Amino acid sequence: MNSLQTCSSPTLRTNGRTLLLLLACVVLAGILSLSLGPVSLSPGEVLSALAGRGDEASLPIVLHFRLPRTCGCLLAGMALAVSGAIIQSVLANPLAAPNIIGVNAGAGLSVALCCALAPAAVAWVPVAAFGGALAGVLLVLAIARSTGASRLTLVLAGVAVSSVFSAGIDAVVTFFPDSLNGYSDFRIGGLSNLTMARLAPAAWLILAALLAALTLAPELDVLALGEDTARSLGLPATRYRLLLLALAAALAGAAVSFAGLLGFVGLIVPHMMRRLLGEEGRPLLAGCALGGAALLTFCDTLARILFSPYELSVGIVLSLGGGPFFLWLLLRQRGGRLV
Repeated sequence: MNSLQTCSSPTLRTNGRTLLLLLACVVLAGILSLSLGPVSLSPGEVLSALAGRGDEASLPIVLHFRLPRTCGCLLAGMALAVSGAIIQSVLANPLAAPNIIGVNAGAGLSVALCCALAPAAVAWVPVAAFGGALAGVLLVLAIARSTGASRLTLVLAGVAVSSVFSAGIDAVVTFFPDSLNGYSDFRIGGLSNLTMARLAPAAWLILAALLAALTLAPELDVLALGEDTARSLGLPATRYRLLLLALAAALAGAAVSFAGLLGFVGLIVPHMMRRLLGEEGRPLLAGCALGGAALLTFCDTLARILFSPYELSVGIVLSLGGGPFFLWLLLRQRGGRLV
């Protein structure tokens, strides 16, 4: 008992310090996001505006433009990073991520259809996105299993399914050109013109799915040992795999419903957090939530100020960093061979 305590206690302390540092990064990212832009505000002016005591210039900037965007960055970053961590653990594939295996594209197609066929049903957009994301991940999983579930097969199946779903999005926009306002931002991924009313339904879904994922972290740890091992330990592996994949789809779909087809957050952050926190499910998921929130918010702020007064979509910044990272992961598999 004493030896177990001496072994686990330093790890707990180290993980605790790491999570506190990540929380500080989230707070810093939020402050910078609220302060920086075409019009720079001091932290004091931001706090006054949040308290409703700002002047006529700073109050609308903070409350109506930057606060919804910052909240959207934090929520989308958390959702996509945790979704990626769950998918990688359940599928035992470090190359898997929501944007790579068709989850984001499936959610995007459902969002496009929902906006085209029922434009007034704003509250149902996150639900539709969840359905599309779940369909995407299950379809890719079925294709990979039927053709041999190697890592590369799963990635190639995801790329093919994503292409089909993306073509579906283009077709919807062709026939219903007004269905997606700001279509280019949606396709690349961006959070401009976000409002609290549009964010609220997805926010509740993300928070509920995050809580459920943290609750199921022990089962995720067992599943990560392999299907046969999980069954030998008495875990109904198929049931929990589907449940965890549904949570991953809910997280990614909710993020896509207001942030568009953002890529690579669900790939980069889980790898970083595994190096910092290890493989244990609960610290890993908590670290991914904080790390994803900080990364996306920092990238969005950078996209706003890099070429000010012009503004990039945050999806461009993520792709510039995430693309080379994905290639590095591919070449790293089995000594650089793509098998």
